[in-house]
Amino acid sequence: QVQLVESGGGLVQAGGSLRLSCAASGRTFASYNMGWFRQAPGKEREFVAHINWRTSSTYYADSVKGRFSISRDYAKNTVYLQMNSLKPEDTALYYCAGHRVGGVVLTPNAYDYWGQGTQVTVSS
Repeated sequence: QVQLVESGGGLVQAGGSLRLSCAASGRTFASYNMGWFRQAPGKEREFVAHINWRTSSTYYADSVKGRFSISRDYAKNTVYLQMNSLKPEDTALYYCAGHRVGGVVLTPNAYDYWGQGTQVTVSS
């Protein structure tokens, strides 16, 4: 069993930065591939970033490539999402999630565990 808790969201002006954290509990966390998703009001949940547990290779949605960076700290059982050059369209509830399917997974249904989300609001 893995439990995920996000933190680090808040209100920031356009062009600013935030770092989201996803703290995991559970001894099998290290073997999970991790992803970040976001959901804006009235929209579907969308993929943001992914990190592979074995290789630490990363993958990003085109909309955040070059601005966001995903990383993980195995010692702290934590996954991070560094968000720079934020735009108003980045405003959403951000979730971290874990899965054990091979490869990069972009669809929410394939993820086994989810956090409760942390709100990010970017003002113009």
